[in-house]
Amino acid sequence: MRPFAGIRIIDITHVLAGPFAAYQLGLLGADVIKVEHPDDPDQSRDSGPDLAGNLAGMGSYFVTQGSNKRSITLDLKTEAGREVLRRLVATADILVENFRPGAFEALGLGYAALAAVNPRLIYCSISAFGHGGVRGEQTAYDHVIQATSGIMAATGTPEVNPIKFGAPAIDYATGTMGAFALSAALFQRERTGLGQCIDLAMLDVALLMQASHVAAFLRTGQGAKPSGNKHVHATNSAYATKDGMVMLGASNLRQQKRLWAALGRPELAKADNPARTADRDHEEAVLADIMLTRTADEWEAYLQARHVPAARVRRMEETMADPHLASRGVVHLFPDGAPGLPGPFGVPVAAFKLAHGGPRVDSPPPVMGADTDSVLREIGYDGEAIAALKAAKAI
Repeated sequence: MRPFAGIRIIDITHVLAGPFAAYQLGLLGADVIKVEHPDDPDQSRDSGPDLAGNLAGMGSYFVTQGSNKRSITLDLKTEAGREVLRRLVATADILVENFRPGAFEALGLGYAALAAVNPRLIYCSISAFGHGGVRGEQTAYDHVIQATSGIMAATGTPEVNPIKFGAPAIDYATGTMGAFALSAALFQRERTGLGQCIDLAMLDVALLMQASHVAAFLRTGQGAKPSGNKHVHATNSAYATKDGMVMLGASNLRQQKRLWAALGRPELAKADNPARTADRDHEEAVLADIMLTRTADEWEAYLQARHVPAARVRRMEETMADPHLASRGVVHLFPDGAPGLPGPFGVPVAAFKLAHGGPRVDSPPPVMGADTDSVLREIGYDGEAIAALKAAKAI
């Protein structure tokens, strides 16, 4: 039995962060019902480099976190659509939405209204800046939050900055934090019997992603500066080799001692970190010369064998070909494709394993509205009522 078996989640989210939060619980057994407007689907459905998938409403950005979900269409601007949602909420444990703060309250679907329908409901609202505050009604995406939070300004080199991350890391960190918050609320409900309202802001997550920088600023008043591939310690930085880059990770004193011994320069090992900082430029020059004597693969193998963290800088295609990934189960493959998406594809699963009842993909990402009729029948709508909802364009 997986941890969230028997838990029902109403997923009224779009793009990446919100869908990813619900996806993580779906991997762990929750029944996730994704709700989309019949004429305005989740914009991730036509996003990503797979143009054919985009045209079919099965873009890679949607597919990434669409597995283990059922899909229904619902126009919440109609009273009939809102009544369907209320009936769904009466059967649910969690509702997740990530629209502009106040939007669901304006529809009569805020936490207070839905808690009156189901007092045990856990209601999670994900937004750019959170509810209330000076920026509460502003909107943003991952890259906008990167700009707002200080992450962009601290990324790049001293000469070339600011630079955004190459991946939408804040979106996925927000989704992961959302899954954590929902798990905590479910655990709390087991003890109190009460539902919960979760206010989750992407900006807050972005600050936690640079928590040590925030703490350092609060202590010293100095913000983080872009340092590129260089670390405050030369033994913890990236260097060119015969055929590419290698990232050294000799971070602590024991590791830097092992590194210098492995390189035949034990006299350069330092007894404390201030000495390492003071001699950084000299150490960097020595390392730059030494690293050019072997390939990146050779250095990785040589140093890892001596318990010195080091890795060749890889491209995505190289990382995905690493046989180690197969042992982790972090990717699920659909070799025969899925409805709406012919041809093989794969999706990330979860970043952890459990000894039993762990995360897994059970069903492929759904075509929009594929489960509307079956879900409505589950909550008491018969064929005539469903036909009426279709005629009213509520579904």
